[in-house]
Amino acid sequence: MRLAKTITMLLASLLLAVIATGHTYHPVPIVPNPVLYLTGTEAYSTGGKNWIRYKYDVLNKADYPPELFAAAPALPPCGNNTKASRTWVDFYDQRGKRLYGFCALAKSADLGTIWFALEEGVVPPSYIYIEMTDRQTNTKYKSNLADTVL
Repeated sequence: MRLAKTITMLLASLLLAVIATGHTYHPVPIVPNPVLYLTGTEAYSTGGKNWIRYKYDVLNKADYPPELFAAAPALPPCGNNTKASRTWVDFYDQRGKRLYGFCALAKSADLGTIWFALEEGVVPPSYIYIEMTDRQTNTKYKSNLADTVL
């Protein structure tokens, strides 16, 4: 009986403290690491060269909040792009060599259209991964290793 009364008093005190300060508890959303997979390849030509584009999607792209892809003009630009997004996405081979990057994805759905390219005839790395860097919080989200062949 005494324990129940103590618990009731503690809960009532907590409720009054929340009401008095006007603050409520908002848990920070947990942002998962990306789950990357190959969707296909595409041959194309540009600059007088032939290329193979390796196209990828992020399975859990809907789990990323919109603010991660908002324009971030207060952060350093991406080349001449002064409205680069808050989060940048970079492709790496399995040894950590950067292959390509995106600095202006506007929404999480854009993670379904990311890619890197190699000149035709160049053997691709066996596996690649992406890192999503939230430049506002300096948080990195690293994907799984994904194949470069279907």
